[in-house]
Amino acid sequence: MKPLLLGKQRRLRLLCLGAHSDDIEIGCGGTVLRLLQEYPDMAVYWVVFGASGKRAEEAAVSAAAFLAAARSPRIDVKGLRDGFLPYIGGELKDLFEELKAGVNPDLILTHYRNDLHQDHRLVCELTWNTYRDHLIWEYEVPKYDGDLGTPNIFVSLTETLCRQKTDHLMKHFRTQRSKRWFSRDVFMGLMRLRGIEAAGPTPYAEAFYGRKVLI
Repeated sequence: MKPLLLGKQRRLRLLCLGAHSDDIEIGCGGTVLRLLQEYPDMAVYWVVFGASGKRAEEAAVSAAAFLAAARSPRIDVKGLRDGFLPYIGGELKDLFEELKAGVNPDLILTHYRNDLHQDHRLVCELTWNTYRDHLIWEYEVPKYDGDLGTPNIFVSLTETLCRQKTDHLMKHFRTQRSKRWFSRDVFMGLMRLRGIEAAGPTPYAEAFYGRKVLI
């Protein structure tokens, strides 16, 4: 497979944004792992906004595992209340303003604009509100609501990377295992479906929505 994005001529700066402790891993974990293979000097800033207690612990440990190959990872787990982000939007907006002042990424991975979870939608809205001159890819998170759409960006993944992603998810998020949607089959199945749609060099892919792309 050809390298993603910039070739290998310079260091890539990646910003990953998630409303909850497992969102980044589910939505774009395989893509992050592939980018780390192709850009060993990549700078990664990983931000989780809504996590506390055991979920915050899981978020930090999982992020460290996903970014084990990164040379300069920054992991920031906030303590905002899960499910209440639209009702404490001022606090979230302040955090985005702090990001804007200190992080200037080449690529941002964030939530899907039409996600039916209110926390996810607000994170996406503030991503676009904050970063107006950046490349933004919106990832998807499967759920009960049935809000999967028709993505237009596909990142091909090897089965090894997919297994690595799902292994991390099942290992590090023990509090989620009882949920019917949180299973290896769901995660592998979605990547296999997107792989069919991508018609790429591998059977698997993660999918994103690119709303504005300047070439």
